[in-house]
Amino acid sequence: MSYGTRITLDLPYAEAVTRVRAALTEQGFGVLTEIDVTATLRAKLGEQIEDYLILGACNPPFASRALGIDRSIGLLLPCNVVVRTVGEALDPQIMVTLTGRPELKPVADEVARRLSNALASLTA
Repeated sequence: MSYGTRITLDLPYAEAVTRVRAALTEQGFGVLTEIDVTATLRAKLGEQIEDYLILGACNPPFASRALGIDRSIGLLLPCNVVVRTVGEALDPQIMVTLTGRPELKPVADEVARRLSNALASLTA
């Protein structure tokens, strides 16, 4: 089962992070949270992995619409975007599938379109 969208980023890591943030902004998303998985695993477990960053992206109007339909949808928010040697974004349709709430589909459709546009702009 695929639960996300993936693109290959042929960029240095720092530039990829900057470009992903800009692409999300262009599509109306802000970054609410940032988890530096590499630094966390190194500090807490002494493990070394490749550069790996999770950005918790949010588009407030869509979050509000989704919460208006199902308050528990907050368990699936924000829209997580991973930056490493690839860019990945969670498929918002997962919200519809997991909740069984078809009225979330229009929100998920628009969020998916915008996330897809953000990722596509990185390879253009």
